[in-house]
Amino acid sequence: MTRYGMLIDTTKCVECFGCRVACQMQNGLPPEEAFIKFYEQEEGVYPNVSFYAVPVQCQHCENPPCMHNCPTGATYQTKDGIVLVDENKCIGCKYCVVSCPYQARVPNHETGVVEKCRFCAEEVAAGNQPICVNTCVGNARIFGDLDDPNSEISKEIIARKAKPLREDLGTKPKIYYVR
Repeated sequence: MTRYGMLIDTTKCVECFGCRVACQMQNGLPPEEAFIKFYEQEEGVYPNVSFYAVPVQCQHCENPPCMHNCPTGATYQTKDGIVLVDENKCIGCKYCVVSCPYQARVPNHETGVVEKCRFCAEEVAAGNQPICVNTCVGNARIFGDLDDPNSEISKEIIARKAKPLREDLGTKPKIYYVR
């Protein structure tokens, strides 16, 4: 069975925000709301210091606390592992917001629904890549089936020693990072 995930290579990210803007356009988000946030990381000791950007979005966890804490079942997981929100069930209580250790939930101020990255599920169902992957000018993103050992993403996770953020939390995120 397919289990979708993403690899983000922070060594290739040029902080152009193309993925973020494309995602905002794809999802009709206003400029002040985004499903992709950038955090700067510092590494090294002066004078040998380097900075790199870490784009963070919904990690589509295998064990999503947002889903487990949703009182209405609005947050759910598809059979291929994508975590989605049923806007007709969401009551805007924001339990998912406080449950997400990645701060990936975004309350829609007009509808009250709490939204998030959907891995562009409609695009993926049509055989396309998520918009953030297609837009990345640095080719820092790879999307694919984590359960297929021959997929590009599976090979690159091993070759590049990519790791998810905060493995210690037990959420089993499906976005892997090269840092």
